[in-house]
Amino acid sequence: MDHFRRLYPDIHMKDLVVEEMGPGRLVRILGRQVVNFGSDSFLGLDQDPRVQQSIIDGVGKWGTHNGSSRMFASVEANVRAEEKIAAWLGLEAALIFPSVTLVNAGAIPGLVTKTDVIIADEFAHNSIQEGIKIARSNGSRAFVFRHNDVAHLEETLVLARPYQHALITIDGVYSMSGELPPFQQIDEIARRHDAILYVDDAHGTGVLGRHGRGAVLDVLEKTDNLFAIGSLSKAFSCLGGFVGCPREFHDLLKCRSNSYIFGGPVPPCYLEAVCTVIDILHSAEYDLLQSRLSNNVAHLAAGAQSHGYQVLGGHTPIVSLLIGDEEATLKAGRFVFDRGYYVQSVTFPAVPYHAGVLRIQVNANHEPEQIAGLLDVLGEWSVHLEQSDEHQAA
Repeated sequence: MDHFRRLYPDIHMKDLVVEEMGPGRLVRILGRQVVNFGSDSFLGLDQDPRVQQSIIDGVGKWGTHNGSSRMFASVEANVRAEEKIAAWLGLEAALIFPSVTLVNAGAIPGLVTKTDVIIADEFAHNSIQEGIKIARSNGSRAFVFRHNDVAHLEETLVLARPYQHALITIDGVYSMSGELPPFQQIDEIARRHDAILYVDDAHGTGVLGRHGRGAVLDVLEKTDNLFAIGSLSKAFSCLGGFVGCPREFHDLLKCRSNSYIFGGPVPPCYLEAVCTVIDILHSAEYDLLQSRLSNNVAHLAAGAQSHGYQVLGGHTPIVSLLIGDEEATLKAGRFVFDRGYYVQSVTFPAVPYHAGVLRIQVNANHEPEQIAGLLDVLGEWSVHLEQSDEHQAA
């Protein structure tokens, strides 16, 4: 971060301050009003009056914070939200943490002991890797298998023996590439090798599967061997993360997850909003939101391809355009910003070296003309690069 900030101070575009929000997907950054294509509020529910009113009513009912570790007490809204999440997922139980990062930091080391092993996809989210570091420090062993390579996963499980149980940790959607894992094959391997499947589905929550249940739940026939982790701060536009699991593990995680015990609770007003969002996801309205979002994603992806970009993703509202060189990626992000659109310029170490991307987050309440405008600007940048290459060749 510091290296690129010093080299390219005018195009770095990191650590920005949003000075004003709205209406719609408009924001003010660096004194300029731009269309925000950098928001995880995929369904646009941050602007939904029902969700906003739930937070307002929740403050009136519960105050700003209940100020107690959940080991001692939980507000009724917390229990109700967890019950609604479990019913929505079709799982026995759910446990809410202050964030998905804290889920992974607490649940992973809480689930394994010194006699167990963790097997992680090499591209598993950073927060999974941090949870594994804690588990390792507690004496558990951990191994890595090649990305989405089921043959290597099975080889790694054989190599890791002896163990009592194995925890296979993967993403439900890999946020930089948009790839989905081969869930069924991984689940079959897990069952053959005394392993449990742990899926961080934060980027699929609310936007994939029936009623937004995520990438994995509609794929697997059985869920008795699954930990389904989801986000309440992306498509939900609220706050927190959760783990859905069998009832017996729900009780275990309460006792063994340090980030649950010591991390503090989600403020009750947001838990009221979570309940409102689940009601929306359960309703026929969800299909309309999802359809609008899918149309926007398809519009953007097809338009970017027509301008010659290599498009990564498309399964979820995160669409990444491969740029490559770090300087070129940062310049592209600034070029787009100066023409009225904010996208995220992602460079090493978040992606491999010289594999920088423009990370574009599409929302259901982006207007078609906003997507068309962004595509026009991306087309301008593509032409600019071609002219620059011709000039250098000459």
